[in-house]
Amino acid sequence: MSGNLQSWIGRTRSVEDEMAAPLVRRMAALTDRADISWEHGAVVPAHWLCMLFDDAAPQSALGPDGHPAKGDFLPPVPLPRRMLGGRRLTYTAPVRVGDRLTRVTEIAAITPKVGRSGAMIFVMLRHTITGPAGLVATEEQDIAYLEAKRNAPAPKDPPATVPNAAWREPFAPDQTTLFRYSALAFNGHRIHYDPDYARDVEGYPALVVNGGVTTLFLLEAALRHAPGARIHGYDARTLQPLFCGRKGALCGDAPDAEGRRTLWAEDETGAMALRLTAKVAP
Repeated sequence: MSGNLQSWIGRTRSVEDEMAAPLVRRMAALTDRADISWEHGAVVPAHWLCMLFDDAAPQSALGPDGHPAKGDFLPPVPLPRRMLGGRRLTYTAPVRVGDRLTRVTEIAAITPKVGRSGAMIFVMLRHTITGPAGLVATEEQDIAYLEAKRNAPAPKDPPATVPNAAWREPFAPDQTTLFRYSALAFNGHRIHYDPDYARDVEGYPALVVNGGVTTLFLLEAALRHAPGARIHGYDARTLQPLFCGRKGALCGDAPDAEGRRTLWAEDETGAMALRLTAKVAP
């Protein structure tokens, strides 16, 4: 790792946002939740924080992939492709409609690696979210930067062992779902809504399902199978991409004594694409 990248560790940025009623209403529509109130002061599912704290970069500051260009807050990593590798979240207090929230982000680590498909650099971000009553949530997020897609298929890691599922639901997000989620989160990454770019520039066979979409719908499914519970936190790892329109599944195993359970998404072959360890309890 160059000394230039090392110097970015420790940088911080603060972003303010509001859990506004229109956002809650739109997220309820996206997730088909008829039980959610968007009246001022109503409690919002904690994992819906994912729709806040977008970069809102000016159009002139976007890179060719639709993300804000590197070198503003994120370090100028010399690799062209990026994806979310994993995240670890803990929710400590409820969020309510109308709450003004602040997220402070720190660049916590920059780690170069060599994988089976080439050079990679991982940037770990540490988020602290506070609201009117103090700490709301903490998160660590791993952003993976990758080499340009090669024409030959990249070597695949051995498939992850799939647990026995206590429940399973079909999952095949379409282009409208990806568009609505990207619009709600103000996410401009073109691999989620521009099929020509996803195929011709980044080498994917179809639109890539945003990891946030899969995580959101996996947690929503877990709540359907645990009436009266809420999400206290989770540890997520992306194993391989899911692609738009292909039939997959959302799955979960039985909880342990403290409400922890393994949740995962399978692709059309039955291989695990995303895995979460989540605490889902009253």
